[in-house]
Amino acid sequence: MLENQTPKIRVTRKLTFSVEQRLKENFDVVFNPDDAPLARDELYKSMQEYDALVVTVSDQVEAEMLQCSSRRVGMIANVGVGFSNIDTDVARAMGIAVSNTPDVLTDATADIAMFLILAATRHTFCAERTLRTNEWTGFSIVDGLGASIQGKTLGIVGMGRIGRATARRAALGFGMKVIYYNRSPVPDIDPDFLPLKSIEAVMSQADVVSVHVPGGSLSPPITASHIASMKPTAYLVNTARGDSIDQEALVDALVAGRIAGAGLDVFADEPRVPDQLRKLENVSLLPHIGSATYEVRTAMGIMAAENIEAFFSGADLPNRVV
Repeated sequence: MLENQTPKIRVTRKLTFSVEQRLKENFDVVFNPDDAPLARDELYKSMQEYDALVVTVSDQVEAEMLQCSSRRVGMIANVGVGFSNIDTDVARAMGIAVSNTPDVLTDATADIAMFLILAATRHTFCAERTLRTNEWTGFSIVDGLGASIQGKTLGIVGMGRIGRATARRAALGFGMKVIYYNRSPVPDIDPDFLPLKSIEAVMSQADVVSVHVPGGSLSPPITASHIASMKPTAYLVNTARGDSIDQEALVDALVAGRIAGAGLDVFADEPRVPDQLRKLENVSLLPHIGSATYEVRTAMGIMAAENIEAFFSGADLPNRVV
């Protein structure tokens, strides 16, 4: 702890009750009961007034904030496994510790990936909409036909924890063949999962592509040329980060019918979603709920709290990324 004083913590978004209670027990905490994302100026000001921040993907912690001459923050706990919302290179240069919350959201996010695979291929969101708008005229043999996934090929781009969990669900639950691309060899992988040498090789062969690579780079890992290599009958699912995919190229492919459809839980400029994307009938959309179960979001918050406690006690951070 800071000598003779309780560390001041700023929590940028509302957390579950048990997490907020834990933080209150050990720190002087300012919460966000309204849960509205902080404005950039407010986040910048928080860097100067608090000893640590608890942030989420909605908080863009930029280089200018981290380099502020009157900066007080020494540690940033990111509630999420990805941390592309934080300029980690600058944080490292400025000696600011950064942590994340890996592992606990693997199964919940893989469940949503599998849900979107089914929703996209079976057109379930479009079918539900006909009910809610009172357009359903009754059972038909030929209306609302989707595609079966049994025996089809699932391509995983990024065979990390969530990619593996998604692959297992698809293979064991639905009999899908799994091919994948990963930048480095994957130890202890199921021998039935076939590694390929490039993203394009996976995307050109798969009936469904599920993306599990981090965003945050200047150019998205999934480019327009990768999308162009997909079969016209193929579907693209993204539960990773919105900037993992060239979103404009994806929209163009969907509008033109160059791919069959998509299922998206993340977007390039959240919470803004392009009008074209929202109006398309061949897209299933979710508002970034991959890890949204009470159990998982609580576990993520507790993990963030543990990292902050470790930082101020002088111990090693359990989930340090910087």
